[in-house]
Amino acid sequence: MAVAKRRRVGNLLALAVLSTLVERPMHPYEMAAVLRERGKEQDMPIKWGSLYTVVANLTRHGLLAAVESGRQGRRPERTVYRITDAGREELADWTRELVAVPEREHPRFRAGLSVLGVLPPDEVTELLRQRLDRLEAQLAEERADLARFAREVPRIFLIEVEYDLAVRTAEVDWVRGLLDELTTGSLPGLAEWRAWHETGAVPPDWAELAERGTEQQ
Repeated sequence: MAVAKRRRVGNLLALAVLSTLVERPMHPYEMAAVLRERGKEQDMPIKWGSLYTVVANLTRHGLLAAVESGRQGRRPERTVYRITDAGREELADWTRELVAVPEREHPRFRAGLSVLGVLPPDEVTELLRQRLDRLEAQLAEERADLARFAREVPRIFLIEVEYDLAVRTAEVDWVRGLLDELTTGSLPGLAEWRAWHETGAVPPDWAELAERGTEQQ
């Protein structure tokens, strides 16, 4: 099974920097302005305070090169960087990997679902309704944004937005299905789950499952 490579600079902000400098040389302040303008922090986790460190690390590994340093008026001196041939190769290879090699991700929602039983079913039902309302509002807003951008921006630059919409739409459908099982009472084990919170007594099947887990350690 294919696994992700260990990158010389593994911070995803490095990927964003490399992809920006493919267009033309820039100084870090300009890089940040361009990335913010494009909403890149919505596509990947970005800590803006680490930008200069990332640029320095990319330069140290030969993926960027300093072109010139200059000062305008009283502003601090700014160094302009360009992407090197090695940087272009790294950018292309990294992009191929991200597109072709699936990795297990750990969203916060999955973590919450993994311990869902600690809350009573009726409360979970209400929380899922709240989540569904928020998801539907976000979807409506994102679809409107996508339609507006699509009038001016080539589709290739909006693919990640389409993907996000597809994932969120699938989540909406799944949450609706779970809510239906909770409200109709068709979810397997629902009665035992409710009884546990009402009486404090762990259902025998659940206790047996927990006991098997301890025996295997």
